[in-house]
Amino acid sequence: MKIKITSDSTCDLGDKLITKNDIGIFALQVILGEKSFRDGIDIVPQDIFDYVAANGILPKTAAGSTDEYADFFKKQLEGNDALIHFNISSKASSSHSAACIAAKNFGGKVHVVDSKALSTGQGLLVMKACDLRGQGLTAEEIVERINKLAPLVNTSFVPDDLNYLHKGGRCSLAAMLGAKVLKLHPLIEEDDGQLVAKKKYMGSMERCIKTYINDLRMQYRRYDRTRCFITHSSADKGLVDIAKKAVSEMFEFDEVIETVAGSIITSHCGRNTLGVLFISE
Repeated sequence: MKIKITSDSTCDLGDKLITKNDIGIFALQVILGEKSFRDGIDIVPQDIFDYVAANGILPKTAAGSTDEYADFFKKQLEGNDALIHFNISSKASSSHSAACIAAKNFGGKVHVVDSKALSTGQGLLVMKACDLRGQGLTAEEIVERINKLAPLVNTSFVPDDLNYLHKGGRCSLAAMLGAKVLKLHPLIEEDDGQLVAKKKYMGSMERCIKTYINDLRMQYRRYDRTRCFITHSSADKGLVDIAKKAVSEMFEFDEVIETVAGSIITSHCGRNTLGVLFISE
């Protein structure tokens, strides 16, 4: 059985992994003013930063339509026996429901997975599906395994400031200003498909990232060592290097992969946000 793995562009896997694993990408939309752009194709995160700086508001993002998913699935199925598609969390976007409706047109050949995550939390499941495909599992077996793994994905990140979260209605003005004065950086985690603030770190981002990674070590004593993603929204190189060093000292992953968040994720978190993502056991 020849199985195609595809995903919304919010998986943030980067061109190298996408090409190496032959992953089909469905580009969600970013809207700047009256113009619409395809995530990862004709817009980059710097365009988001420039737009927010100039206009003081966040860009809009748009889910895929049923017809767009149907066209995408048809093309991606060419030469394949089955297709497994990964959506950004259904609680963050209507993309999943649109993809599920579109999948009904393909006689059971298209399987749609709600990642219940975003960014490389979603990407971890995509990569695991590629691993399982390589082991010779059927599409149905892969989907069953993935659905069991989805609740075990650690999707978390620490933003440098709350400006983008405030503009997106996810925190109050008072909270944003208070965090700026006190140098507070919240830990944001995906919990059953929704983003929630779990705790607050105080001090420089460098100090907070070290504490955050140590907290992950204490919380997740057992984890899938196959891979870990350090994913950031155009973060300073020094901050990324600190994260890499801390992860290498505190964990034993076979592979630690750095990726840069795409335009959809950047639109909601802002520059210098950083997360360490992996699958727990």
